[in-house]
Amino acid sequence: MHISLINCQKNTAESRSKNNMALILKIFALTELLTIATVLVVIILLLPGTAYSLSRDEFPSDFVFGASTSAYQVEGAANEDGRKPSIWDTFAHGGNANMYKGDGDVACDEYHKYKEDVQLMANISLDAYRFSISWSRLIPDGKGQINPKGLQYYNNLINELISHGIQPHITLHHWDLPQALEDEYEGWISKKIVKDFTAYADVCFREFGDRVKYWTTLNEANMQAMFGYALGIIPPQRCSTSTSTSTLSLDPSFVANCSKGNSSTEPYLAVHHMLLAHASAARLYNKKYKGLQNGFIGFNLLTIGFVPLTNTSDDIIATRRAQDFIMGWILNPLTFGDYPDTMKRNVGSRLPSFTEKESNLMKSSIDFLGINFYNSLYVKNYPPESKNMEDRDYMQDMAVELITRLIENDTSIDEVLDSLKNGYGNFPIYIHENGYKTLRNSSLNDWPRVKYLHKYIGTIANAIRSGSNIKGYFVWSLLDLFEILSGYEGSFGLYYIDLNDPNLKRQPKLSAKWYSNFLKNKPMDLKITMEIENDTPLPLEN
Repeated sequence: MHISLINCQKNTAESRSKNNMALILKIFALTELLTIATVLVVIILLLPGTAYSLSRDEFPSDFVFGASTSAYQVEGAANEDGRKPSIWDTFAHGGNANMYKGDGDVACDEYHKYKEDVQLMANISLDAYRFSISWSRLIPDGKGQINPKGLQYYNNLINELISHGIQPHITLHHWDLPQALEDEYEGWISKKIVKDFTAYADVCFREFGDRVKYWTTLNEANMQAMFGYALGIIPPQRCSTSTSTSTLSLDPSFVANCSKGNSSTEPYLAVHHMLLAHASAARLYNKKYKGLQNGFIGFNLLTIGFVPLTNTSDDIIATRRAQDFIMGWILNPLTFGDYPDTMKRNVGSRLPSFTEKESNLMKSSIDFLGINFYNSLYVKNYPPESKNMEDRDYMQDMAVELITRLIENDTSIDEVLDSLKNGYGNFPIYIHENGYKTLRNSSLNDWPRVKYLHKYIGTIANAIRSGSNIKGYFVWSLLDLFEILSGYEGSFGLYYIDLNDPNLKRQPKLSAKWYSNFLKNKPMDLKITMEIENDTPLPLEN
């Protein structure tokens, strides 16, 4: 009995010893797992491009984050306080080329609600606001007398921005040429516009330049010429009656109903005069104002990531041709003083030429380049039907088919930035527009936009680390506004506006909250972080 008790006690001690050892081993294993997990978390935190690592601190201290709009798209008050119509008013009231309904008569009513909107910007913690001046609000007839009410409005807006620590970045022309100048001499296709634009710029520099340091002369000159004068689907809706959009990723049956225009010559004339007007305004600023105001002059264009549809030599050459016709059209004159050789060969005598003086003036005319970027396109060679050079229009000159690149989470700005740096030099770049389109009345929880902005801003951080000279980034757009290609049907805004609400109340979307947290270096909500880390593909834009 005594022996059994001893054996029992011995067995119990051995069992306890084994249990203790097992417990120690479990604790050790758990400690190892926790250590490994900690290391993994640290790696995730340090790994570029993840939700956890994306921080405003990754950008240079002088990097500018902002949001963009333009006058006709947000201001409203189209018939108030002395403003007269622009070509965009005329286009909208004429039916928007039968693409959609609506106009900018009221829009977001920023003319009356600018203080509220500036407060929204301050709440988000924006560094800057990019907006445009309505030429026909400031100088209603395009030249001559200044409208004091228009002058007062822009002074008030600029002062409100500065009082909240927000830089005003001003675009002088955003597709809204005064209708009076279109009526008088057909606007941008006449060289007379150079003198009138320079006089308009002079007023802006003189009246606002003591507080405004960043000036962009024209917005997306390449697209205004292509869409407005070759295809006729935006203001001033000029094109040849035979012009079709079949070589674009649009409804191939759609044909713009233009009452006037010439798609063979007018796109080239319009861009030529836009470039001359820009260079003239830049020369004026540098000669008369820069020494006192210390500001900077830039030019804006739409950039596109072009990718050959196939690896055939025809499509590869066509891709280079598309780059020349859409981006080189602007960048070559600003950098080298002349148009690309490809355009000279394909367009011939229809392409205007620069004098030596104009060429030299062009090459010294920008302090920075503003680019807008939304997507990339496949390019397919598309030989023109007519061999007679004089019979061709702009699209036939380019001789490509542009096809939507249905790529998930497209943030291919790196391709564009590499192309700009390698082809034109590493000049300062402000990304003036970038955003994600959804249907206007979709959810305020705009997860696709949040994920897109996160990935895109992360791409920019990587590009800067790789040597790109990017100075700022502006989300398009601050508000759900009147879109040039979809009216009020499409939405890019950080803030939703219910058009049926007489007060046009601004409601923040999830993207506004995400952008604000990013700019303030605040920790992201865990749900947002987890959703961003989820690799679920973004839905393709509507």
